[in-house]
Amino acid sequence: DAFEYCSSLTSVMIPSSVTSLGNGAFSSCSNLTNVAIPNSVTSIGYRTFYCCDSLISVTIPHSVTSIGDSAFYDCDSLISLTIPNSVTSISAWAFANCRNLTSVTIPDSVTSIGDRVFYSCHNLTNVTIGNSVTSIGDRTFYDCESLISVTIPNSVTSIGDSAFSSCSSLSSVTIPSSVTNIGYSAFGWCTSLASVTIPNSVTSIKNEMFEACTSLTTVTIGSSVTSIGDLAFDCCTNLIGITIPNSVTS
Repeated sequence: DAFEYCSSLTSVMIPSSVTSLGNGAFSSCSNLTNVAIPNSVTSIGYRTFYCCDSLISVTIPHSVTSIGDSAFYDCDSLISLTIPNSVTSISAWAFANCRNLTSVTIPDSVTSIGDRVFYSCHNLTNVTIGNSVTSIGDRTFYDCESLISVTIPNSVTSIGDSAFSSCSSLSSVTIPSSVTNIGYSAFGWCTSLASVTIPNSVTSIKNEMFEACTSLTTVTIGSSVTSIGDLAFDCCTNLIGITIPNSVTS
């Protein structure tokens, strides 16, 4: 919390002797617009730039390996973001409520995306997920209402609860055969989603998985699915074609 609530601070030059940015270091510096992070920094801590709602852009150097919880939470003016190939982990809420963030590329170095990382990034239209990501956390892209399409790479095995819920512009999604678990309400209230294929690797369709997907017309369910949860297709008012395989017992 070194400079927390320094509301008149507009820019910061961090010297190359610094190796880490601590928890809450610039939290709630509401007029901070420019930050130069040197190549010596290896970690960005918990809530480092929390509620820096005037921060326009930030360059994360290739020395950084981890981005902490809520590091850039509620940075409302942040429009674009480049995450370098050095980063291996992005923690929960890292970029949540960055409402003007439009595009993100998650590099191949990242293996997991934490819970709610891009929660309520309302203007996020384009996301590239790297080929090493194995799990997408709970509510990672929840309420990203401008997200139109997403390709999930073959490395992903798990999609968390409500991961894409309320992505009202999401019209297409590709779920690879590597995925074995799709969480509760993962695509609930994706009102523009027109069709979906559940791969053979998935064994259960959880509760409310596609609830209120009002544009959904066709669903293909893989032959390994054994159970379909409560309200899985509730309020899918345009669903006209669905084949339930013989493997389903409940």
